[in-house]
Amino acid sequence: MSVLGTAIVQNPVFGVGLTAGTYWGAVGLHRRLGRNPLLTPVFVTIVIVAGVLELLGIDYADYLTSVQPISLLLGPATVALAVPLVVAARGLRDAAVPVLVAVVAGCLTALLTTWGVLRLFGVDKDLLLSMLTKSVTTPVALGVSAEIGGTAPLAAVFSIVTGIIGAVAGPSLLRLARIRDERARGLAVGVAAHGIGTAAILAESEKAGGWSGAGMVLSALLTTALLPVVVPLADSAGLLGR
Repeated sequence: MSVLGTAIVQNPVFGVGLTAGTYWGAVGLHRRLGRNPLLTPVFVTIVIVAGVLELLGIDYADYLTSVQPISLLLGPATVALAVPLVVAARGLRDAAVPVLVAVVAGCLTALLTTWGVLRLFGVDKDLLLSMLTKSVTTPVALGVSAEIGGTAPLAAVFSIVTGIIGAVAGPSLLRLARIRDERARGLAVGVAAHGIGTAAILAESEKAGGWSGAGMVLSALLTTALLPVVVPLADSAGLLGR
């Protein structure tokens, strides 16, 4: 780390100030420019913070230490996503069967396309196993990936990148496909892009956010139950490569 970086990172408000200030500015920019999907606040914040760390020569581990107060809030923030889920609970109960069918179809599509594309390009087994959990929320991806033999840090990176892509491109793709139903839009984003996508679609409407939260939770449950059973069978059949 550079001398300047060392001096800055030792400031107790550096990490929190940089992250919170950047996110606050990104939210304002997102609103002012008509909620352009390429300016999704999470995505903009990650790019700017990464650029600042690189410019000042600050290690990610030192930055992570400096943002511990924010890290402690991740748990309550995740629980807060349950609020719109509770609001949408009645609608979810009334459409339980189509919701479950949609979630199963979405999860299987994500798993099979990931496996198919990576096998087509001859990607090694460790990377494949780390990427199978890319569509579920990061804490779940870490646990499941470790259980099936993947690399947890890689799984976390793939999960975050997938969430950002889903948050940036998901709503626009659904708009292009002329899917206007808030329930369908929310469920699709939640299954494909977990919590980051849910945060993005929540800005669109509370109803879509609730359905997205349901998609995220159900997708995580299904993936957690499915992969530890299917992966050993696929491995014994030689379907995962070396």
